[in-house]
Amino acid sequence: MERDTKVEPEESLFDRYSEEITKAHDRAVRNALLMNKRAGNPVAVERDGKLVILQPDEIEVWDE
Repeated sequence: MERDTKVEPEESLFDRYSEEITKAHDRAVRNALLMNKRAGNPVAVERDGKLVILQPDEIEVWDE
């Protein structure tokens, strides 16, 4: 009697919860940008492969 030895790979947690992870990440980034803008701190971002420093008045924070 032969057993089927094929084992299905488990779904990773990142695959299973990708939507929730993405939402939490977006919220965290938005909050960090908003806190820096309110505190008057510049932030570093990447634009076209280059490091750019945004001054507080240049930081755009989107609605949730």
